[in-house]
Amino acid sequence: MAYMALYRKWRPASFEDVKGQDHIVKTLKNQILSQRIGHAYLFCGTRGTGKTTIAKILAKAVNCENPVDGSPCGHCRVCQNIASGTSLNVVEIDAASNNGVDNIREIREQVQYPPTEGRYRVYIVDEVHMLSSGAFNALLKTLEEPPSYVIFILATTEVHRIPITVLSRCQRYDFKRIPIQTMVDRLKELSCAEGIDAEEKALTYIAKTADGSMRDALSLLDQCVAFHFGERLTYDHVLDILGAVDTGVFSQMFRAVVEKRTTDCIYQLEDLIIQGRELSQLVTDFIWYLRNLLLVRTAEDAEGIVDMSSENRKLLEEDSRMASEETLMRYIRVFSELSNQIRYAAQKRVLTELAFIKLTRPQMEETYDSILERLDKLEETLEEGLPVNPEALRQSMPAVVTNQPSEQIAERAAEKENFTLPRQVALPKAQLEDLQLIRNEWGKIVRALGGVIRSCFRDTVVEPSGEGCLCIVFASQDNFEIGRRPVIMGQLEDYVKSTYGKDIYFKARLLSGGERTDTVYVSDEDLKNHIHMDIVIEED
Repeated sequence: MAYMALYRKWRPASFEDVKGQDHIVKTLKNQILSQRIGHAYLFCGTRGTGKTTIAKILAKAVNCENPVDGSPCGHCRVCQNIASGTSLNVVEIDAASNNGVDNIREIREQVQYPPTEGRYRVYIVDEVHMLSSGAFNALLKTLEEPPSYVIFILATTEVHRIPITVLSRCQRYDFKRIPIQTMVDRLKELSCAEGIDAEEKALTYIAKTADGSMRDALSLLDQCVAFHFGERLTYDHVLDILGAVDTGVFSQMFRAVVEKRTTDCIYQLEDLIIQGRELSQLVTDFIWYLRNLLLVRTAEDAEGIVDMSSENRKLLEEDSRMASEETLMRYIRVFSELSNQIRYAAQKRVLTELAFIKLTRPQMEETYDSILERLDKLEETLEEGLPVNPEALRQSMPAVVTNQPSEQIAERAAEKENFTLPRQVALPKAQLEDLQLIRNEWGKIVRALGGVIRSCFRDTVVEPSGEGCLCIVFASQDNFEIGRRPVIMGQLEDYVKSTYGKDIYFKARLLSGGERTDTVYVSDEDLKNHIHMDIVIEED
């Protein structure tokens, strides 16, 4: 016997088997039990949520010889004929291919004849929104006043395309997307029945990928089982097939964007086009990759939100540190605009290339987030040290005046005599290494954390405060009151631990009046090598 796909084999045969549409099932069963059956129903909702399945169950239920609590028995001659598709009383029409006026006229002629078996003739019109305007007009009169033994069930995924004149003649039922946990429970039930050994985490990812469609979930399960036939279906197996194949490609593309390598972006895009990737889907997938980067950077428990293997999640975390939240939001905005434009564009490749150029060259835009990105880049350049143009430096320097008054010369000499060298303090080697690491990376840390920290930590100095502890010195009272909060210090400590692998405790204090912040810290070895210097040893 030929193999039957899971979604066909396990299609619900009674109302009790339907999952995730309890509000519809209960209403229809009550109508059948109370004999208050309507003449026209409109089932609308996304794909794979059970519209056609419930329509067939309803057709069996209204004609069943021995109904059980409003559901068809499934064993009588009428139920078996409807299930096998041989019943003349249930007609299923695909409006996508039978959408003309003549097709509707045939239905109008057929409804004149009573059912040969059972009590009702049921017409199930799938994808009814595909009917032409003339076909809808031809259907109106029959839909409004059909014979007492005729029931119309119209199913559509695009209810907004149904004329209001048709909507007003039908009982409308909106099918919801099936909840993830409901689909997981159903997948576990069917896996046990089919003898499929699968991890619950793998089934959960399949349910999330199906996006509320039970049919899609069963098709994806079929695909994964076929690829890993005879093996235990693990979470990583499912990721390899459905979700993680593009992670490495998008990582390379993202790094090229962050590093402003426009040419590499264009070449990588060309490689993907040669491989046969559809540009609209590519744009959508890249937006989701950027979304994952933003979640990893901002959410506390990103592991429960982003479904990836440990290796790919580690790569995602590395990429997320390469750009700020504002930059990632700009990237998402540019590609979201592209997603709307590319849908009906003739030159999709040109628009995609232009979007990558915008990402790598923020100066092309004058939006708020592009200006922030340019400022971040400028700050990084200043911290690293700008290359000096000698000629420009010479022109910008004031001319040296040789005939200065003697009073000015005396004043400068006095200032030079009153100048005192910075205080030098010796620290244990481990404390000095921690201090130097944080001081060297302080600008990057503040920019990476962003938000409140970026605004109030800008004019701060880091100083030692004992083993495993550093103190942040604030010059402003307002910034000190904000920055000293435990939640801010905790966020700073978590970032340092995750980024540099250092367990460092941070505290804060306010700079006192007249206090200098230019203290030089040296190690104990420097103390021995430079004993002639004026060294102060700080006690913990």
